[in-house]
Amino acid sequence: MGIRRAEVHTEWHESSGAVKGLFRLGDAAENLRALLPEYAGRIKLVYMDPPFMTGDRFYMRVRVGAEQWRRGKGGMAIEAFQDRLSREAYLSMLREVLSLCRELLSDDGMIFVHIDYRAHPHVRLLMDELFGEDNLLNEIIWVYQTGGRSVRHFSRKHDVILFYRKGPEYDFNIDAVKAVPVKPRTNHMRRHVDPDGRVYRSVRVGGRVYTYYDDEPVAPSDVWQDLSHLQQKDPERTGYDAQKPLALLDRIVRCASRKGDWVLDPFAGSGTALEAAKRLGRNFIGIDKCPLTVNILRRRLAGADYRIECEAEPPRQAPVCEVSVCPGVGFYHIRLERFDVDLTGMPEGEALDAVDNWSAGYMKPEGYRVMAEFARSRREPQLLRELAVPAYAGELAICVSDVTGRSFYYALER
Repeated sequence: MGIRRAEVHTEWHESSGAVKGLFRLGDAAENLRALLPEYAGRIKLVYMDPPFMTGDRFYMRVRVGAEQWRRGKGGMAIEAFQDRLSREAYLSMLREVLSLCRELLSDDGMIFVHIDYRAHPHVRLLMDELFGEDNLLNEIIWVYQTGGRSVRHFSRKHDVILFYRKGPEYDFNIDAVKAVPVKPRTNHMRRHVDPDGRVYRSVRVGGRVYTYYDDEPVAPSDVWQDLSHLQQKDPERTGYDAQKPLALLDRIVRCASRKGDWVLDPFAGSGTALEAAKRLGRNFIGIDKCPLTVNILRRRLAGADYRIECEAEPPRQAPVCEVSVCPGVGFYHIRLERFDVDLTGMPEGEALDAVDNWSAGYMKPEGYRVMAEFARSRREPQLLRELAVPAYAGELAICVSDVTGRSFYYALER
């Protein structure tokens, strides 16, 4: 059995589910322009969490080897993105991205832009210009408690999410996000119990009596205090700086799209919006420059039918990969014997500790089709060395991805 490097631009993950997805690795504006011929007027919801003009660098902490995954700590800090554009360059970039997103939105579509106090006034004026002041629906205030406390000013404990529609026929579904309140309304209302044992409150205003049951679902206002920021040891964490909680994106996707609709995130980052869309039966498109996002998505999008598109990039060094293939009854059993790659700064350990995830499948005219895959997780920290793929006609192949986000594709010559 021989093995040779292969150049791949598209990686397909097949599933029997109805949800379809796409992730494109690269610049947001460039990839949005590429999407226009096929998706213009088809996107129901755009959510974006762009840089905030912080002037900082942001990192992802990646775990190396089974022990770090098992303990849930340690690892390498790898730069994910830089937020260092000048104000003029930042607003120019965002203007182009927002303009393209507007073209991609359907007539009944909506857009949520997640920012903080630094970018808020500038982005609000920009969106008023591009979408129209009359199409602003809400300035949502997301309140959280994590982070340090300031003694030089009041602690900054909220983000702003600007919520616009494309036009007057927008399809907003408030009923989809109603929930029973954690604390019942008690402001000067009398407590009662009806014959069925249900607790309710009443208040008389203007000669009329208003009644509110404690277990009656209510819609959130434009101040969201009930959705917690991710704690440092939250099991939902991927290691990616600035990751948003799944509950936040669940609410946005529920109210602004329906099953089968397309959801777009042009700054996909940790992939939270894409996972929320997948869980709720929406199709999704994500874009991001960071190759580490690909490794995250292979975990978060498991079970979806999606593809990854990227320009092939020459590796900084040529890895050494050894694979053995054992035919079985209707299957090929592919065993990863060795994967050597130079990772400067990686803790000492076995060469296979550098493997974050790997898959096996076939080379097809449209790209590499994944038939079986494994990614390390807290539940499965130990690298699975063998994958079984159905014995089809075609060229067997594998993809091995290291902890820095680089993916290496190999064709296996039987």
